Amino acid sequence: MIDMLTTILWFIVVGAVVGALARLLVPGRNPIGILLTILVGIAGAVLGGVIADALGAGTLVAIVFALVIAAIGVVALTTLNSRGGSGRRTGRRSY
Repeated sequence: MIDMLTTILWFIVVGAVVGALARLLVPGRNPIGILLTILVGIAGAVLGGVIADALGAGTLVAIVFALVIAAIGVVALTTLNSRGGSGRRTGRRSY
């Protein structure tokens, strides 16, 4: 039980770091806040860890899954919000 909690805490830390790094690496103005970016990174890392655990993968594979899914989540959310994926109109026309 303690081992599982330690693993989940590590995934939370990894996700927070991935979210913060993604925030720094995305060029230009970011359409989402730093807290949301970090939360998406954490959720992706925990999801990746759970998937790797369900597949019976080792710790290294779980960390790689956590990193990849967290990074994909942050990039997807940033891209969707920067392209107006929220459904709101900005009032600007493109010609």
